[in-house]
Amino acid sequence: MAGHKLDETDRHILAELQADGRMTNVELASRVGISAPPCLRRVRTLEEQGFITGYHADIDARALGFEVSVFAMVRLNSQAEADLSAFEDRCRAWPLVRECHMLNGEIDFILKCVSPDLSTFQNFLTGELLTAPNVANVKTSLVIRNAKDEPGVPFDVLEDRLARNA
Repeated sequence: MAGHKLDETDRHILAELQADGRMTNVELASRVGISAPPCLRRVRTLEEQGFITGYHADIDARALGFEVSVFAMVRLNSQAEADLSAFEDRCRAWPLVRECHMLNGEIDFILKCVSPDLSTFQNFLTGELLTAPNVANVKTSLVIRNAKDEPGVPFDVLEDRLARNA
């Protein structure tokens, strides 16, 4: 599903939906420069092909009382596929873990966690994460502030690359 399989209109649709997934199909079609029926067909095709994997609202965690964000760097005792998959399954079940990425190098996983307070995160850390099977060690970094949290991909970079390769 590389970007070069999409035409310019498809990429424009994706960029517009990434910026505002709530707009109507009529508004999207207007921004992209096509009529509404083919725009809707293209969106459905992009969904079916897996380019669009879902729609969601960006929620202000702090406004809901989640004052603490932490990155946890996790090293496992074993990197056998079954052990990696078991840890990923465990991460999906933990509500405080919002993102889980497997890495190469000294750290096996980095987890982005949110918590209402430091005490709740500490209870999760000592009661669940550190005691989970196969976890060798965990290093944590408390987020002080967030200067950028941009979802998706930079479509301008994609368009520049495609223009250079054309």
